[in-house]
Amino acid sequence: MSSIRKVFGLTLLGILICLTPPVSAEELEYRYEVGGMTGGSFYMGDANYSALFREMNLMGGIVWRYNLNLRMAVKANLAIAGISGATTYDSNKFPGGDTEFSRTIYDLGAQFEYNFLAYGTGGGYKRTHRLTPYILGGLGLTFAPEPVDNVFTVNIPVGIGVKYKFAPRFNLGCEMSFRFTLSDKLDVTKNNAPYLEDPYGIKSDGLKNKDSYAFFAIFLTYDISPKYRECNN
Repeated sequence: MSSIRKVFGLTLLGILICLTPPVSAEELEYRYEVGGMTGGSFYMGDANYSALFREMNLMGGIVWRYNLNLRMAVKANLAIAGISGATTYDSNKFPGGDTEFSRTIYDLGAQFEYNFLAYGTGGGYKRTHRLTPYILGGLGLTFAPEPVDNVFTVNIPVGIGVKYKFAPRFNLGCEMSFRFTLSDKLDVTKNNAPYLEDPYGIKSDGLKNKDSYAFFAIFLTYDISPKYRECNN
């Protein structure tokens, strides 16, 4: 009799499993995203006070994102970019004459992202959206190797972006972010040129008169590590 009960129980369990609809890729949520980004970079400092997108250079890197929930995420990036500038664009003339510079920088950073809309594949009780704008802020490190001095400094990234889930596990987006550094030496690349670190001999404190740079990036990421589904009955 006990064996009959076991067979009946196993049969009923098998029927229930077969009747349970499979979880599609669109219904799953994922913990992480990995991918890459590419785009342009430009410098702002003593050789460029306010002109956006001047002297654009190429940038590229890798992206890792941890999705805390549908509205919030933590992102890490490792990027390499070029920056350059010239004082010839400015009507103000430095005491040492006109100069220009060009160098490569490495950026390692982490940012907190806030989505204005619940981000997901759309539909369902969570009312998710495939497209959402977001804002970001965080902390990073900038390394600029020689030609004159190695520069290693902290940067503070802030920016805005938009992301679009064009397939169940693929995310496409673009982002504009500024990296405000604690260094005034990113534009110093020539020993025989006037030092843009301190062109007028006036020292600066804190973030005042420091160099910064910006990324305009397009990224593509892939979702990995699905979360466990919660019972909503």
